[in-house]
Amino acid sequence: MKKMMRQCLVFCGTAMVAMPAFAQMGGAPANEFSQQAISYLAAGLAIGIAAFGGALGQGKASATALDGIARNPNASGKIFTPMLLGLALIESLVLYAFVIALKLAGFF
Repeated sequence: MKKMMRQCLVFCGTAMVAMPAFAQMGGAPANEFSQQAISYLAAGLAIGIAAFGGALGQGKASATALDGIARNPNASGKIFTPMLLGLALIESLVLYAFVIALKLAGFF
């Protein structure tokens, strides 16, 4: 885990240092293009991270609920409804991230 975290930090640091190195000096069209490209990249990352986090959360919630139902089948009614509510709330967070990503990309 530490190795992966270190690699991620090195990648992010390199990307942050390299971005100004490749920046173009000049008129507004190049600057507008790079701003638009960065917003598209941010939108794509937002959707990807939100979908990944939502999938992990839904998987964990479903697995835990099914484990509880398997241990005590009589409690399935008390477990199933809050699980569905939790899954809906997790999915709503992913949809909010999708709307924000569309806003970043300039569709709204």
